[in-house]
Amino acid sequence: MTTQMTTRADDTGAMPMMLDRIRAAIPALPPAEQRVARLVLSDARSFATQPVAELAERAHVSKPTVVRFCRSVGYDGLADFKLKLAGSVNEGVPFVHRAVDEDDKPGDLVVKVIDNAVSALLKYRNAATSHAIEQAISALAQACRDGRRIEFYGVGNSGIVAMDAQHKFFRLGVHSAACTDGHVQVMSATMLGTGDCAVVFSNSGRSRDLIDVADIAHRKGATVIVVTASDSPLAHAARQPGHILLAADHPEDFDRYSPMVSRLLHLLIVDILTTGVALRLPSESLRPMLQDIKRNLRTRRYTDRA
Repeated sequence: MTTQMTTRADDTGAMPMMLDRIRAAIPALPPAEQRVARLVLSDARSFATQPVAELAERAHVSKPTVVRFCRSVGYDGLADFKLKLAGSVNEGVPFVHRAVDEDDKPGDLVVKVIDNAVSALLKYRNAATSHAIEQAISALAQACRDGRRIEFYGVGNSGIVAMDAQHKFFRLGVHSAACTDGHVQVMSATMLGTGDCAVVFSNSGRSRDLIDVADIAHRKGATVIVVTASDSPLAHAARQPGHILLAADHPEDFDRYSPMVSRLLHLLIVDILTTGVALRLPSESLRPMLQDIKRNLRTRRYTDRA
């Protein structure tokens, strides 16, 4: 197995994932927005700093067209797009994925595994769309406030993420469960209804069990939140109404080694969702409950600091 490297974006044309995504979207954009896209690709660093009027003039389009382009490629608007773009082209840590080699020494493994994790987290930070995150947090928070059910689904490695998500939401006093068995998932999804949420985790997005359970939950009226790779079959299914797609892409070869980077990305998304939901729940009831939990857990310790 050879070492693969992708360098950070610079003025010579090496592009991070965000710019690769823009390049791939060009054929589907209207002609005017295509000119904006080509301006980004030709001079990303300047695009991130120039005012909208100057960008519109350089691309020979109107100012609203510049904003529409940003939304067409998945961002909330020009400000959100420029913030993510600036992070892509100016990030001090290189966007690099280095494949683990069979001859690597322990020291090499430490560097490669950590660099791969840092790279993936930074790429997700710059590629994540706050609109989808907002939709997911709003749906989950509403389900919490209404006393509805939140079910987390995953199999294999993704089942571990589902259990972590259930643990975090359980501590918020939410009616939640984690299902990692295919048959139990079917039964659980069948009992969901309007106002409930089904959160589906899948690294590959190709698990028949999870594709089926997402479909069942959707047909029962639940909001389906999908965390998976953006080009997977599960992601394509999640682009229909009633679904929220939180795409988590990474260069990891999940067919050969136990997924590490994908698990970290999914756990990170769980933390984002948990934090967002906690901030929207009534603090006058949540905070005393969390304090009470910590106080009772201290009694389970064999030793404690003085």
